[in-house]
Amino acid sequence: MNIPKSHPRYLSLQTREKLVNGFVNNLVAKEGLLAHGRGEAFDYLIGEKTTKSAKNAIKAAAYMLNQAQNSVISVNGNFAALCPKEIIQLAKTTNSKIEVNLFYSSEKRKKAISKILKKSGAKQVLGMDKKQSAKLKGIDSARRIVDKNGIFSADVVLVPLEDGDRTIALKKAKKKVITFDLNPLSRTAQTADVTIVDNVTRSMKLLVSESKKSGRKVTFDNKKNLKSSILEIRKNLERRAKNA
Repeated sequence: MNIPKSHPRYLSLQTREKLVNGFVNNLVAKEGLLAHGRGEAFDYLIGEKTTKSAKNAIKAAAYMLNQAQNSVISVNGNFAALCPKEIIQLAKTTNSKIEVNLFYSSEKRKKAISKILKKSGAKQVLGMDKKQSAKLKGIDSARRIVDKNGIFSADVVLVPLEDGDRTIALKKAKKKVITFDLNPLSRTAQTADVTIVDNVTRSMKLLVSESKKSGRKVTFDNKKNLKSSILEIRKNLERRAKNA
């Protein structure tokens, strides 16, 4: 079946293909494929589009990154497979560092992710040199290992497709956290300073675009914005139920 590129389902199918290719090329862990399945379900709930609340969060995230003294974009396998070019564009626009940080860590995957990032234009990828490593307190997984010059010393960290434990640990370390999370009720979404409830492949393009604007200071309350996200989901479900 041919689906127009403008149809929301086209993005979903394209995303699946990118993740499968990422798995074949050692970027994505098999657990990452499972995580994406959950994400697809929530994307359907929000209407497979970037909502008003997500756009508000994107503006707040762009402002926070532009105002940061030492911002870092944390990259895992799914993020690298889906948005390598946008990661580089955002890093350049906001003067952010890029660091590979994995839950299911292996040298093979780290090297594959670093390779795709450099192929997309990254000049430097942190998280690859064990001599520069440090440990975040409060995490048992491999994600506790971070770069001294990256996440460990950052004031703002963008952590897309995240696990709740590390978000909590980053907050305890006095860092501002920006995240993408399609589930507005997750620990990550509820703990972060700015939660973008949207498909990362849609919102990264918008975040890059927004970060290029000079931008005035944005008044933003993450808790209120998450409540708006939940209300948008409810309205979308009610609308679909009426049309069923």
